[in-house]
Amino acid sequence: MARFPTPSRTRWRHLAGLLLFACAAAAAWVPQAGQAQSPATSAAALERSVKAAFLYKFLGYAEFPATAFADGTAPVVIGVAGSDEMAGELTRIVAGRTVNGRPIAVRSLREPEAAVGVHLLFLAGTDGARVGRWLRAAPQQPMLVVSEAPDGLPQGSVINFNIIDERVRFDVSLDAADRWNVKLSSRLLTVAHQVRKGVN
Repeated sequence: MARFPTPSRTRWRHLAGLLLFACAAAAAWVPQAGQAQSPATSAAALERSVKAAFLYKFLGYAEFPATAFADGTAPVVIGVAGSDEMAGELTRIVAGRTVNGRPIAVRSLREPEAAVGVHLLFLAGTDGARVGRWLRAAPQQPMLVVSEAPDGLPQGSVINFNIIDERVRFDVSLDAADRWNVKLSSRLLTVAHQVRKGVN
């Protein structure tokens, strides 16, 4: 595993931009009227909102080959497996937004084979073995794979969320990005908690 140091000033400027967007998205989350929220439920909803905001922002730092789109107007597709709540949160966040001039669509996925045409695949949950099963069965197409399992990167994810000091952070695997044929901006790498090469 290799870690790539970056200038701290640049790193924190980019991180601040990502975190400001994530916090703004999280602040927009409110419980449904009349619905009581336990502290655990509220914390889970807040974490989900922050992660959804990051997922949207990741798209702006990822480059897909032209062959990943049917034509110049085709949408960027986010596929979510294992969390209808996350799919709903993402749908709210991306409504009316675009990435590189393309609209954004969100799909809930039940089976790996349904990921055909997906550009960002989010695998919810902490079961690393499930992440591995999904990625072995998923279509081999240009795709930014993001997970939140403790061992998500060794299972083949490009980006994996983790919680550090009660904050959402993420690690990046350059090898996985190469395998999934996705180019990541250096600006994204500067704000990652760890950038790894040769983890698998």
